[in-house]
Amino acid sequence: MPSARIPSPLGDLLLVAEGGALTGLYVADHPRCVARDDEAADDSEAFSDARRQLEEYFAGERTGFDLRLEPRGTPFQRRVWYAVLAIPYGCTTTYGEIARRIDSPNSARAVGAANGRNPISLIIPCHRVIGAGGGLTGYGWGTDVKAWLLRHEQAAPSPNDHGEETG
Repeated sequence: MPSARIPSPLGDLLLVAEGGALTGLYVADHPRCVARDDEAADDSEAFSDARRQLEEYFAGERTGFDLRLEPRGTPFQRRVWYAVLAIPYGCTTTYGEIARRIDSPNSARAVGAANGRNPISLIIPCHRVIGAGGGLTGYGWGTDVKAWLLRHEQAAPSPNDHGEETG
């Protein structure tokens, strides 16, 4: 399983792929990093496109990613993650809204649990999901990182900014 470490403002990121698709993106030295460097063969060349896109994102030049993703999880988790992928850059939404979008309106807590298991954080922008009252709630990389990412995207979390369409 190829992997690569990529420097970022958040610390080194560990990217993991399988079959040409990105399967994991973690803060490399974070305790919640599922994949470890010693489990994967370093292949920085295989991640040149991901590296470039992440550099552009952190430089404020990119608002979306164009990478082949293959997050590993249950069918419910994958539904949540693909709904999270649809949250526009600079916007936030709530766990309850994601539950409604996947036609499971009473599953906000399960959405939160699935969001917490997102294996491709940042690219699947789980940091854009906030609590119903506008609070940052939990985040696998820490709420300080979540706040940093939201500031980076200029999306101040508030109860009135849920990335929902109006009109």
